[in-house]
Amino acid sequence: MQELWLDLQEKYRSGNIKKKEEQLYKKWGKALKLLSADPGYPSLQTHEIEPLSRRYGMKVRQSYLENKTSGAMRMYWVYGPDQKDITIIGLEPHPEDKKNGAYDRISLSDL
Repeated sequence: MQELWLDLQEKYRSGNIKKKEEQLYKKWGKALKLLSADPGYPSLQTHEIEPLSRRYGMKVRQSYLENKTSGAMRMYWVYGPDQKDITIIGLEPHPEDKKNGAYDRISLSDL
């Protein structure tokens, strides 16, 4: 995730960023600022995703980058590795059908 963030940041600073990448960079940057200040900030709508928590053996949380749009992006994260650390482990569109194993299709970074 860090590699993706740094790539977007470099493209943004150099002016060589595509429109969709720029939108992602700005939304993700805003969400990261809110998350670092208060993981429970209301607009992030942070909550645990139990199927992912079971799969990874630790509480995996989801926070919103955007809402009420088709394929709205979600940021997946865990606490750690150290106290007060937050590690971003995924950035994916919201799965459309939660009932039929949609979170099984979510691919997260190795912890």
